[in-house]
Amino acid sequence: MTRDHRYVQLGLIAAMQVLGLAVWFSASAVVPTLREVWRIGDMQAVWLTASVQVGFVAGAVTSAAFNLPDRFPPQRVAACAALGAALVTAAVPVLADGFGVAVLLRLCTGFFLAGVYPVGMKLMASWFGSAGRGLALGVLVGALTLGSALPQLLRGLGTLPWQGVLAAAAGLGAVAAVLALTLVRPGPHLSGKGARHRPRYALEMFTERGPLLANLGYFGHMWELYALWTWLPSFVAAGAATTGTTTSLVAFAAIGVAGVAGCLLGGWAADRYGRAPAAGVALVVSGACCVVSPLFFGAPLPVLLVLLVVWGAAVIADSGVFSTALSEVADSRYVGTALTAQTAIGFLLTVVTINLVPMLAGLTGWRYAFLLLAPGPILGAIAMRALGHRTARAARLDQPIGEMT
Repeated sequence: MTRDHRYVQLGLIAAMQVLGLAVWFSASAVVPTLREVWRIGDMQAVWLTASVQVGFVAGAVTSAAFNLPDRFPPQRVAACAALGAALVTAAVPVLADGFGVAVLLRLCTGFFLAGVYPVGMKLMASWFGSAGRGLALGVLVGALTLGSALPQLLRGLGTLPWQGVLAAAAGLGAVAAVLALTLVRPGPHLSGKGARHRPRYALEMFTERGPLLANLGYFGHMWELYALWTWLPSFVAAGAATTGTTTSLVAFAAIGVAGVAGCLLGGWAADRYGRAPAAGVALVVSGACCVVSPLFFGAPLPVLLVLLVVWGAAVIADSGVFSTALSEVADSRYVGTALTAQTAIGFLLTVVTINLVPMLAGLTGWRYAFLLLAPGPILGAIAMRALGHRTARAARLDQPIGEMT
């Protein structure tokens, strides 16, 4: 394959991710309206997001148990999953007249999305060897970030009713399915040849030190990421007394715009300076933002925006780096299974913090709520330091890191 062709596929896979993942926070973006229409409380509002995370975990466990992304053409798996997520999202305004049915449909949305994001990582890794994989997966996570923030943009710029926001997100997901089925193709790396049904590998990889450290770093990162994305609008609104439209645009700037920039910077740094150092710096910066967040609560919006832009870039900059690191130290036949298992456990952690943050906010106010997230990036940075030492030792011995004992 030519160099130009792999960059065409890079763009196509990224576009598939942006469009396919637009359904993720589609309900979260319209929660203020749903509170009034369905008369739901705070915990019910939490579960409109947390249910997607739970569904994602269930879908990822199912995918890993059957080694789906390693045994079947990954572009077809992604196409079917994107279409399924689009259909159940479109069904919310049609079938749901309250919280119960909506949460069930959001669970199904998450279940299908487990076949879009991790499979997209495998597709992207299949086109790039070690030299360019960090930036390529940074692009992919940037696509995830932008897609996740799109509903905030739809709500902030337009006058769509809540049903229109969900329908628009579902339409984008359907386009992603068509794109995956007609144009996206796997590349020459990590083809998965020789893979057989081996569900145990999802747990076996934790007995190997390289995959263990890569996963621990990722888990610390996930402890922070989705709770921040979910509750950032509430933090901004409580401190700055902004309107719903302004809050949505600030959230899109911090999550979407700054997040994409952070992903690209993190991917470039991973290729230039190494996986562990790049991830470690991002974790330290995002952890520091957690710690200083009370000082910026209630600050003028331009001052607050500086923190949020830095935080929004740093909190996601390392996500693709962890995926890159795991794809290089895991058994090459089961990279899809390893990445899917990694994301399953990581997203299970997000359910915990998405629920704990508003509980802490209820006790202390939103000023101190994000302090709860700081231990994640701190522990993740420690794991990355250990992985960095291991990588350096492998380089000195001229031995692949995945083969070190």
